[in-house]
Amino acid sequence: MKESNIIAQGIKYIGADDTDLDLFEGQYIVPEGITYNSYFIDDEKIAVLDTIDQRRTEEWLANLENELGGRTPDYLIVHHMEPDHAANICLLMEKYPTLIAVCSQKAVALMQRFFETDFTSRIKVVKEGETLSLGTHTLQFFMTPMIHWPEVMMSYEQSEKILFSADAFGKFGAYSKTADGSKGIGSMWGDKVEWACEARRYYFNIVGKYGAMVQNALKKLSNLDIQYICPLHGPILHDDLPYFLNLYNTWSSYKPENNGIFIAYSSLHGNTEKAALLLADIIREQAPELKVSVSDLRHDDMAEAIEDAFRYDRLVVAAPTYDGGLMPVMNDFIHHLAIKAYQNRTVAIIENGSWAPMAGKKMHEAFEAMKGIKIIEPMVTIESTLKAKTIEDLKTLAKELI
Repeated sequence: MKESNIIAQGIKYIGADDTDLDLFEGQYIVPEGITYNSYFIDDEKIAVLDTIDQRRTEEWLANLENELGGRTPDYLIVHHMEPDHAANICLLMEKYPTLIAVCSQKAVALMQRFFETDFTSRIKVVKEGETLSLGTHTLQFFMTPMIHWPEVMMSYEQSEKILFSADAFGKFGAYSKTADGSKGIGSMWGDKVEWACEARRYYFNIVGKYGAMVQNALKKLSNLDIQYICPLHGPILHDDLPYFLNLYNTWSSYKPENNGIFIAYSSLHGNTEKAALLLADIIREQAPELKVSVSDLRHDDMAEAIEDAFRYDRLVVAAPTYDGGLMPVMNDFIHHLAIKAYQNRTVAIIENGSWAPMAGKKMHEAFEAMKGIKIIEPMVTIESTLKAKTIEDLKTLAKELI
């Protein structure tokens, strides 16, 4: 528990850090850990806002009981049913037999799937715009389906002007240091200087497919006077809120955040790698003011590669032919882009093949199927090794990209 867990009058943080988690959701590395956020409203009626992952149940319960001081909570607000936030619902409902769970209609069915105990009679289903008075604090509920599960809702505390945003505005990173001693995110309060990087990786890999739904939510919430955003992962946002809201608007509308070129490559024997790195050098020489980011998909974190692909307005993919198709790691990268609704970018293709080049054709087909993608023609074909003609083709491509 942090020295000061107070967010606003009568509202406190009771979540926990997870600093030794290997992979978040079984696929995303979290070198700075992750937070499981839960909140507590102390009023005439006491509300607990979300539980946390079972990995940190003991710590969370201790935090909750410390705030209760022997009292009994009245409401459990369930914004999202994913297990890293809902794992302890059944435990809490059994521990406090008078506790009422407040959730969306779609969350009821998910509770029945996750838990064998039937506490349907103690569930209060709320609808769009409905309010719940706790005394001096009042929660107003907004249905925000598919951010990023169908049952998700957000709540707005009217007196302190706090948006409890479920997984929206989340970020990787724990407050405290990780198990290996590396730095966590440090503070319960978000700093825009450090927030964007891991928030971007979190957004595009977890929420990214559902940009239209995020846009709907932003419009729905636009008339609220929001002074705090309390997400279910990462720091609480308070200062410079327009910065965070504008980024979310950019990300969810699939607009590039920055002008720049992201070069993602895979390579079997080093020849495609040489071409990709040479292209980066040519661009940097011809346009030193232009940001160029390069990723070796064989070694680099896939989630960070997806992040950079969405961040910049231009993408170059370079890969050799493999088994008559595309090298698997590049195929996986493009698949990730497709399922996250990659769109509205310019894409250039570099292929390599020794006896039956097919990589370019496969990549071209994949990007043709995406929305708003401009493919630079013609693609660059490497015939096994880098030759004078290939170098000239790369210089021509650089001019097209710049």
